[in-house]
Amino acid sequence: MLNEEAGSSTLMRRDEALSHLPTRVAHRTSEKNPPPYGAQHRQEALWEGGNEALPPRWQQFEAPDGNTQYQDDTLVLESSKRPLPGVRLDDPGQLVHPRCEWHISPLGRSYFINHNTQTTSWKKPKPEHPAGSLMPECVMEGHSQCIWSLACLKASCNVISASEDGSIRQWKRDGEPVGKPWYGDGRGVNTLAVSLDETMVVCGSEDGRLRLWNIKEGSMIGEPWEGHDAAVRSLDWSPDALEIATPPIKTSHGWVVAVKYSPQGDKFISGGNGTICVWSRDGKLLIKIKGHDDAVMSLCWSKDGAHIFSGSADHTIRKWRAIDGKELVVLRGHTNAVTSLCLTPNERYIVSASHDCSVRIWDLKTNQAVGDPFLHDNEVWTVATSADGTFIASAGIDKRIYIWSLEAALERHQVGVFCALVFPYPFLMVLVV
Repeated sequence: MLNEEAGSSTLMRRDEALSHLPTRVAHRTSEKNPPPYGAQHRQEALWEGGNEALPPRWQQFEAPDGNTQYQDDTLVLESSKRPLPGVRLDDPGQLVHPRCEWHISPLGRSYFINHNTQTTSWKKPKPEHPAGSLMPECVMEGHSQCIWSLACLKASCNVISASEDGSIRQWKRDGEPVGKPWYGDGRGVNTLAVSLDETMVVCGSEDGRLRLWNIKEGSMIGEPWEGHDAAVRSLDWSPDALEIATPPIKTSHGWVVAVKYSPQGDKFISGGNGTICVWSRDGKLLIKIKGHDDAVMSLCWSKDGAHIFSGSADHTIRKWRAIDGKELVVLRGHTNAVTSLCLTPNERYIVSASHDCSVRIWDLKTNQAVGDPFLHDNEVWTVATSADGTFIASAGIDKRIYIWSLEAALERHQVGVFCALVFPYPFLMVLVV
């Protein structure tokens, strides 16, 4: 009797343990249609039953931080280092933009649920542009792959772009190209920074090298700089142009994926796995700032060096006091990772780009979003403001650079605020234009 009970208990524990494992699916090579809207299927692991291979349309590669990543034709997902067969994915159901989320089909193919239209599709849905939303002044086309980084020149207000297609391009505000594209070795260019005198631009590439370019001539200066074992995805030039800081590097405080020198040049900040570190220029850790719930993806300083702004994969933008790391403001409104930040020249506003396909303007006096977001057709990776404060440039996965009138956006917001008429009691009424 005791043996029967013990055997029964063992089977129950085994069955309970097995119930938490990902379910293998039969080997198939194609799926005609995504699951219908309202289907309850949730597959949280990639399986191709029995053959220890990834499902069709998926590739495996190593990320700079040593984690394994898996990519299909739409998404890049990071695993928790679980070996094949069976790769656990930690966040199916993630929003790609408001009321639209991605899931994984039984065969391991990404599909998308659009709750706005109550439909499912293999293709990632485009965000809906509300009637009357502000449209871009200009859309620049020429890159053939994702645009990772932008910079606006102060003197000319020209825009410089770096792309996965291996090229760097310069554009006038009206979209006219300036000269021919610049090419290194053809590999993707992930990040760029312009020297203070605007004579040179330094770029970091997928091959782990840095290249210095003459802006006027569009020619490379010297040989590429080597030293990184992985792709360079962020860099910054010191204000005196004597140094360039580049992650990814691993410190005792975790992986660094973003760096930014202070305007005074006496210190710099780094961000990575949810932590911001403030360093002296000679590499001494001054302050360690914690508060974000996910990776820090973008950083910037106020001109006086008193405040730090950070954008994170936790969907928030935060303002910190630089001297002691005290959190001062949390800006919420994005529905996905915040990938890029920049302050307007007067520092009244901060502009953010996000994987939720939007660019937003935030008023730093009210700590509120200004007007409606500017919408792209896909994830936005980079944003920059012109030195004269008249326009915003943004770009990302959709291969285009969008030029938005900052003046028009602010004027529209001010009209909405100042045209509110309130009549005294008993004729209470509010009219908003």
